[in-house]
Amino acid sequence: MNYSRLAFTDTIKEIQEEQGSRHAYERMERMELPDGLSYREMSFIQERDSFYMASFGENGFPYIQHRGGPKGFLKMIDVKTLAFLDFTGNKQYISTGNVKTHKKVALILMDYVNRARLKIYAKAETVSLKENRELAEKLELDYDYKAERIFIFHIKAFDWNCPQHITPRYSFEDVAKMNQEREDYIQELESQVESLKQKLTNFNLDN
Repeated sequence: MNYSRLAFTDTIKEIQEEQGSRHAYERMERMELPDGLSYREMSFIQERDSFYMASFGENGFPYIQHRGGPKGFLKMIDVKTLAFLDFTGNKQYISTGNVKTHKKVALILMDYVNRARLKIYAKAETVSLKENRELAEKLELDYDYKAERIFIFHIKAFDWNCPQHITPRYSFEDVAKMNQEREDYIQELESQVESLKQKLTNFNLDN
């Protein structure tokens, strides 16, 4: 799955040539990469609670949508396929309509805490819950929601972006966890101090 072979059109290559980066990216295009997601990508995807999906419609305009849910709601079907249950939302159905006429989409998955970003090219399709009971059950979540359909992504290429300009951001759960770790550390130190005080007191009494 060589992302550069798919991403770099002739026009993009011309710009790279003009800007002096073509030689380096040409080497990347010749690289033979694994055919499918590796353990690194799979682990990363399982930890995400949101992603961005870009599609484009019959009007030719791109549309970017933020999709969110419980951590791991975007699930691995196999090393070349992702899927998730499409929850009831504002009922605009822009992304849903777009992929009916233009299957090609781009996904961006962010880990702001660790300043990591995974980008994916895929072909998307939506399928019925009733006609795909087994898959729907596999995608079930411990979450208060109403699913309307299943989104499936057939991965064509993926790549990691550099961390430059990704500002670390933390969720409420992240901050709560860090605060708890700090409190636990403080309590452990206080316990050690009390233990040392007691030992010192006992030493003084014995002498």
